[in-house]
Amino acid sequence: MRLYPHRILLILLAAALVVWCAVSLRWDWLPKYLPLIAEGIWRTVWILVVTAVLGFLLAIPLGLAQAAGPWVLAAPARAFCTVIRGTPLLLQLWLLYYGLGSLFPQYPWIRGSELWPYLRQAWPYAVLALTLSFAGYEGEVMRGAFRSVPRGQLEAAKAMGMPRLTILRRIWLPQAIQRALPTLGGETVLQLKATPLVATITVVDIYAVAGRVRQDTFIVYEPLLLLAVVYMLITGVLVLGFRWLEQRRPAKVA
Repeated sequence: MRLYPHRILLILLAAALVVWCAVSLRWDWLPKYLPLIAEGIWRTVWILVVTAVLGFLLAIPLGLAQAAGPWVLAAPARAFCTVIRGTPLLLQLWLLYYGLGSLFPQYPWIRGSELWPYLRQAWPYAVLALTLSFAGYEGEVMRGAFRSVPRGQLEAAKAMGMPRLTILRRIWLPQAIQRALPTLGGETVLQLKATPLVATITVVDIYAVAGRVRQDTFIVYEPLLLLAVVYMLITGVLVLGFRWLEQRRPAKVA
């Protein structure tokens, strides 16, 4: 990468800002809360990875059903994506945690099951809400990606006697994923920015840790600044990772 004058200026300004923050602001609280911060970062990354992977796996059949499925499959898939995209994620999260979560204790067979120790916690509802949200948005992306694959390739494979499952696995799905990669990267970054909502149902992620530091020390600016740096670093890793994937598998133009 060439260092143009404006890039050098931006680097110098960023370095000066970092030095000013390190010297002028209060960071004496950091060693005490460092283990909690590390745990919060781990939980944020864990929630992001799990919900993005599960959501994408769910988005594939949702997109495929809308692109080529019969009406009995396409209509529910379209309705699911419409509801998810048309309602706020915070509302979905609260409906699952305060709505569905409050129903489970009323059934003795649920309280006596092996799942009850998990269902009484907050993180399963956070994972479920973020997974469904990611699937709803990415399902629409995959619908467009499936339809963008040239039909001639699929017809040629069918004419050669290739089974439908093989066509999907070797031709249709790989090209659809390749076409969806740029949008998938953007949706994953948005998913990261949505993870702070889990703090509203008592899941201790990095955002909740910053809030706890503010409550304990009455220091406001420094925890928020550290929070911004953490999210920017994770976002940078995501962007670089998806760019690497796009360059490793260049899109084929028919």
